[in-house]
Amino acid sequence: MILSDKEPVKRAEKSLKKFNSEINVIYLKNSARTAIEAASSLGCEVGAIVKSLLFKTDNTYSLFLVAGDKKVSLNKIKKTLNLKNVCMATAEEVKKVTGYTIGGVSPVGHLNKIDTFVDISLERFNELYAAAGHPNCVFKINFINLQKITNGQTKDLTE
Repeated sequence: MILSDKEPVKRAEKSLKKFNSEINVIYLKNSARTAIEAASSLGCEVGAIVKSLLFKTDNTYSLFLVAGDKKVSLNKIKKTLNLKNVCMATAEEVKKVTGYTIGGVSPVGHLNKIDTFVDISLERFNELYAAAGHPNCVFKINFINLQKITNGQTKDLTE
């Protein structure tokens, strides 16, 4: 099957085009399932890869967008967002809430509305790359537009 025919990729692309018709999905020959794989395929720094991580927070889910070279700090999430319970969502929860499979979770085009938080460390890069619904699909965007397209709140969330 051609990647552009896959429903999750179409959903991500639709959200991107609605925001800015000039943002295109980039189809990679090699997997970009991890930040290291994506950076290798794209020839960029690992930190320029946006990791889309879904966490279960108290009674809901929240998406955290962090640089590929950083690690989410559960303590910072709890303090910053004034939460008691924070844990990584399971693969099944990720699929159910976002409509994407781990390794291809896009920051946009989710099945459900999700509060999104963008880690300030991503601001270091002029160009960012994020998943577009499949491990071999990404898109390029800058920090300001990533905030705008996701309606994300900027926070210091990493160690």
